Amino acid sequence: MSFIIVILCLALLIVLISWFKVDAFLSFILASIVAAVSLGMPLEQIPKSIENGIGSIMGGLTLIIVLGAMLGKLVAESGAAQQIASVMVKIFGTRYIQWGLMTTGFIVGIPLFYGIGFVLLVPLIFSVVNKYKLPAVYIGLPMLAALSVTHGYLPPHPSPVALVTQFNADMGLTLILGLVVAIPAIILAGPVFTSTLKNIQTGPITLFEQKETSSDYATPGSLNSFITATLPVFLLIIVIIIPYCFPDMAPEATSIVKFIGAPAVVMLIAVLYATYTLGLRQGRSMKNVMDIYTAAVKDIAMILLIIAGAGIFKQVMEDSGISTQLAAGLEQLPVHPLILGWLIAAIIRGCVGSATSLHSLPPV
Repeated sequence: MSFIIVILCLALLIVLISWFKVDAFLSFILASIVAAVSLGMPLEQIPKSIENGIGSIMGGLTLIIVLGAMLGKLVAESGAAQQIASVMVKIFGTRYIQWGLMTTGFIVGIPLFYGIGFVLLVPLIFSVVNKYKLPAVYIGLPMLAALSVTHGYLPPHPSPVALVTQFNADMGLTLILGLVVAIPAIILAGPVFTSTLKNIQTGPITLFEQKETSSDYATPGSLNSFITATLPVFLLIIVIIIPYCFPDMAPEATSIVKFIGAPAVVMLIAVLYATYTLGLRQGRSMKNVMDIYTAAVKDIAMILLIIAGAGIFKQVMEDSGISTQLAAGLEQLPVHPLILGWLIAAIIRGCVGSATSLHSLPPV
């Protein structure tokens, strides 16, 4: 019965958003409250679950998303994204631009969490879409597929590292086998699959669209554009490599490396660097750069609220105990453990939206 309630509440969420055109954030709140009441949660506990749900999912994401949006907006407004797109098209040509974006996503996805890489690379996708008038889905999915696969399959990401620990596996062999599986998966989910989606049209994409720049502002060079846009990637790569190169570092040095390697700190450093290289250095005033950042935050405000709404629904599922009941019911199914483990992971990935959370799954 509990499982049916969850299905009905998900259907209610879809109907509120698609049929009645209710704001997605409000729809999540309403569907979560209905689910909580229907699943028998005490009424006085529901407001606390709502608060915990917002806090749990937004605590680690807000800074990264906001700073990433600021960086992306400045990269687009300054003309840096267009410079990057031009270079990539020159190298791969418009005919094979998917492969160029897929390769970029694969390289970026090795050190970066999916969420960070997504925020960092979406402006590049939009730049290519806007300049060369190519379908957004056709262009974007290969890069996003590369980010997703590397995050779920390859160390040093949380899920594969946790599995290595749980099964006492060899990290190097896991990485090699992960690459063997990941590369074909990326190609199939990227250029091969999206070749069937070339005719899918999307609405106007204006968030990272480059505006006509004033003659008072210089356009950054290609090298400057690449370095600034990919600075978070290089910072994280350096932070990952340092402990292996210097295993006997002093505790103080280790603390500094860990601090700099925190995703929010990496993004803050990148934004500060971009403020100078793409802003002040190109003739923009500090006020002009800050206005760009303000516009970026306004653009993503609703995205943040939708993510918060999803966190509320997730928290209700946890606090009501339905997640435990679902797991207990699955244990009784006559399904091979490997298939069952894949199904559980797929369900959680679909509900939570993050492969990072899968490292908390116990071995089936």
